[in-house]
Amino acid sequence: MANVTLKTKAMKRAGNLYENVCSLDNLNLADSRARKGKMNQPAIKKHDENREDNINALHCMLINKSYKTSAYNVFKIKDPKERDIYRLPYYPDRIVHHAIMNVLENIFVSTFTADTYSCIKGKGVHAAVESVKRSLKNVDNTVYCMQLDAKKFYPSIDHDILKTLLRKKIKDNDLLWLLDEIIDSADGLPIGNYLSQYLANFYLTYFDHWIKEQKRVKHYFRYADDLIILSADKTELHVLLSEIKEYMSNRLNLTIKDNYQIFPVRARGIDFVGYRFFHTHTLVRKRIKRKFARMMANKTRNRASVASYLGWLTHADCRHLTKKLLRERF
Repeated sequence: MANVTLKTKAMKRAGNLYENVCSLDNLNLADSRARKGKMNQPAIKKHDENREDNINALHCMLINKSYKTSAYNVFKIKDPKERDIYRLPYYPDRIVHHAIMNVLENIFVSTFTADTYSCIKGKGVHAAVESVKRSLKNVDNTVYCMQLDAKKFYPSIDHDILKTLLRKKIKDNDLLWLLDEIIDSADGLPIGNYLSQYLANFYLTYFDHWIKEQKRVKHYFRYADDLIILSADKTELHVLLSEIKEYMSNRLNLTIKDNYQIFPVRARGIDFVGYRFFHTHTLVRKRIKRKFARMMANKTRNRASVASYLGWLTHADCRHLTKKLLRERF
């Protein structure tokens, strides 16, 4: 990956990114990354029966621009709300998505502000948690919270707008052809595509810069489309809300949900990324606490899952809860 990354960084304005995406070295790297933790999947075992021939065929498809996104397998999940999940075949599609991201990840990340946390290496939920906690130490300037998100964010992403934004950053027409082909393979951005999470982040990145650099908002946090802004002035937040609605509607063709909230932090805390934040302490969201308790009651519980939950609890002020669950179940 080091060689691919360095070459990409040096050439990102040179217009030959697609050459890097299509290279056999990159496709083999993408294959190794796409299968990580999934080695027993039947689709991967089938691919491995003719792995070298498949990679060579994919290389030719990309060079000749004959690649087309395969049909999606669409299914629903309810966790916690019902969503359509789109799944592509391992070969060739998931390998292609990883091949693109091997080359584009650093370019995408270079556009993100420090205030976005989802699907970024070195960021994630717990980086967001620590940032919110740091901001809340400044009690006088974080009296009020505005919390909002976009209505049906992934399905509502406008393809023409996304393509226009991509052309601000990428000048390689061949790579833009491939990205366009994948973008147009489904309405909005399909949840479940490896590439979708980065494109969704990128879709809001110029909004992030507007918030930080033009509106001069100091205490701002975004995880996917879930946004929180902290301020000392409630009226200021209401004015900003109107401006955000206008920006989202006019520039991104997105609608802010009607359940947006502006409230004093002290009254009930901020429910964000699985935690509830107060100026004096941080709690785990009740739903996560209940899930952990139910899992601990199961005699066949998975030790890795227990470790994961315990890690989650370390970022909150719940030492008593942790001791209670461990004492009762072990």
